Amino acid sequence: MTEERTEEQGRLGGWAAGRRRVWSRLRFTSLRLRLVVVFALVALTAAVSASGIAYWLNREAVLTRAQDAVLRDFWQEMHNRAGALPEHPSQDVLQHTADQMAGSGQRFGVLLVGQDTDGRTVHGASGGPDGFTLRDVPASLRAAVDRRQPLSETNKAPYHLYWQRIDLDGTPYLVAGSKVIGGGPTGYMLKSLEPEAKDLNSLAWSLGVATALALIGAALLAQAAATTVLRPVHRLGVAARRLGEGRLDTRLRVSGTDELADLARTFNNAAAALEKRVADMAARDEASRRFVADMSHELRTPLTAITAVTEVLEEELDSEGGGIDPMIEPAVRLVVSETRRLNDLVENLMEVTRFDAGTARLVLDDVDIADQITACIDARAWLDAVELDAERGIHARLDPRRLDVILANLIGNALKHGGSPVRVSVRESEEEVVIQVRDHGPGIPEDVLPHVFDRFYKASASRPRSEGSGLGLSIALNNAHIHGGDITAANHSEGGAVFTLRLPRDASPLAAAQAEDKGGGSGRRDGDGTARQAGREGDGDGGSDGGVQEEVR
Repeated sequence: MTEERTEEQGRLGGWAAGRRRVWSRLRFTSLRLRLVVVFALVALTAAVSASGIAYWLNREAVLTRAQDAVLRDFWQEMHNRAGALPEHPSQDVLQHTADQMAGSGQRFGVLLVGQDTDGRTVHGASGGPDGFTLRDVPASLRAAVDRRQPLSETNKAPYHLYWQRIDLDGTPYLVAGSKVIGGGPTGYMLKSLEPEAKDLNSLAWSLGVATALALIGAALLAQAAATTVLRPVHRLGVAARRLGEGRLDTRLRVSGTDELADLARTFNNAAAALEKRVADMAARDEASRRFVADMSHELRTPLTAITAVTEVLEEELDSEGGGIDPMIEPAVRLVVSETRRLNDLVENLMEVTRFDAGTARLVLDDVDIADQITACIDARAWLDAVELDAERGIHARLDPRRLDVILANLIGNALKHGGSPVRVSVRESEEEVVIQVRDHGPGIPEDVLPHVFDRFYKASASRPRSEGSGLGLSIALNNAHIHGGDITAANHSEGGAVFTLRLPRDASPLAAAQAEDKGGGSGRRDGDGTARQAGREGDGDGGSDGGVQEEVR
């Protein structure tokens, strides 16, 4: 059942991924879609323009040819037949003549209008009284036909032939009219242009099909062009992503001499330069870390002897016999203090080196948070200065030593730079444990807040030398990060600074990942390969007398 559900989820996931790829290609911001749209618009514009011009030219040619033939035949019929009629013909004569004129080769309707001997207007139309009538002739055309033109050298006739295209009941017609010169009836002609309109509709349909085919062809051509252009761009994007992921040996295959080939060459040159620069920086960084680790290791041997001597001197200072000359007692105490500070600095430098080299590892155990905080405070004699607000029974699987280092630095920093009382509170959720360390001092200046976890950062340039090494809060933050947690610094609304530590309830996944990265090794060792031993009052990481503290106020 589980395998079927997994398979179904896989199919759904594949379908969703495919749909996302399709939508990514179809979204308007896609260069592929924009190329296709531009190509299609250009092709559509060109095809529509060409089709429109072709249609207009063919339409004018077809209509002009048809109307010229009809008008020529009508003009000849008017001269040959209507011109032979008497000046005052009867209606029967007009009817007979109209039928004869309509029987010409062009097959058009004819209407003759004249006056009989009694001065009455008579009409003769082909097809009888229900055929062609004066109502079918536009008034403007009738007025033009009846208008007598003045005679001149260029105008030899008082009356001319006029024509006009009209539409009757959705059918196009050509209507024309002329008056017999020298007296006689007025003739009108009506010719249907429906065959020519059908031919033009067929032409328009053909041009529309050609336009659609041109549009489809342009879209296919645009798709092919887009693929040709976008394939190198896609490869460049993939290579850029790989380069951003740290695969600095990524290179593009260069082919051709066009702009895309130049872009690929430029990318390869930039990637090679970046790889060389990163390699040089990594080598310098590795050399720097090795120098710090070697220096710290080499300093430990003379420091061991110096520390032993200072312990003897300190015992002499504290003895009742007073074995130290009072004149040199201040100098001896200074030597003892600076030796401790130098020893703490060396230990902190070695710890920082392990973090930078990625060799720091977690040694997990089930920890009662309240008991751990109490042990940290008690070991450093801070019980009278620290208020603890934590319930017993809040357990987490963490590295006890590193948690002690974090707490020693946060609480020690609050005691040194803040104001009493220092309050430590603990709250929990299903996923994490939150520990807050708040003091009641002046708080942290706003310009200092972004730098409180920086190494060797001192808030006051006038106090460059202090008991702290400048590494405590940085080490605390690294110890939180190795657990998958974090530390933030802020100012409380009621005064004082607040450091908030967030740690997961179980750091086992991170510890397993670290063990896998290093072949399953989980032991913690110094840069010199020797096992770490916790020192007095706060362990080597936390330093003595309150642990490593960062000067940030």
